[in-house]
Amino acid sequence: MVEYIVLEVFLIIICFITRYIFDINLKKLKQLAENKELNEIVEKYPENADICKEYLKKLKNESVKIEEDKNSNSTLYLVTSNKIFIANLKNNYTRIQTIAHECLHSIQSRKMLWFNFIFSNIYLIYFLVISICAIFKVLPHKMTFLSIFLVLGLVHYAVRIYLENDAMIKARFLAKEYMQEKNISSEEEINKIIEKYDEVNNVGIKVTNYQIFQNIIIKVIILLIIFIFR
Repeated sequence: MVEYIVLEVFLIIICFITRYIFDINLKKLKQLAENKELNEIVEKYPENADICKEYLKKLKNESVKIEEDKNSNSTLYLVTSNKIFIANLKNNYTRIQTIAHECLHSIQSRKMLWFNFIFSNIYLIYFLVISICAIFKVLPHKMTFLSIFLVLGLVHYAVRIYLENDAMIKARFLAKEYMQEKNISSEEEINKIIEKYDEVNNVGIKVTNYQIFQNIIIKVIILLIIFIFR
């Protein structure tokens, strides 16, 4: 039991240290996403679904389906259905980059996308199974199962972070290229938008990296709490 407590305290300290190092500031990220001037500039651009179609055509990947849900807050690409779900982004200047991000996911390695989907589910199922087994006191060699879970978490983190960082970094350039080709905004306006995208990405990439890492650590801490009391 002592080793579980020591490991739990260590992980909590690690979470706080990494949060400080990454300078995680969700409030700042939210503030950066709000800009009335840029919202008005981007409002001139086509509807979200049309932007998505133009991106996919540009990326030579027009087989992707598009579904817009104005009641949703999440824009994402699902490899299982080969579909991009677009949230209600109309009044936000970040929409051009956000849609680019999901379109870029659609052209990433299919092997890696499917591996991420399947492995993420295996990782979550494994977590649930050993948690339930531990609660009912039928989990032998707890540290062995915990070690396996940590290795699974490491693989999950490595794959997910690569996919997210790759899309986030490239989206900025695709968005700029798209705006220049549309010739709706002046070069000065485009540069203003891109400068703000750079600020958003600087904070957003760190937040995304930290949140995925934190989710893994929280699951380990939950397991340790179960081990201590069961």
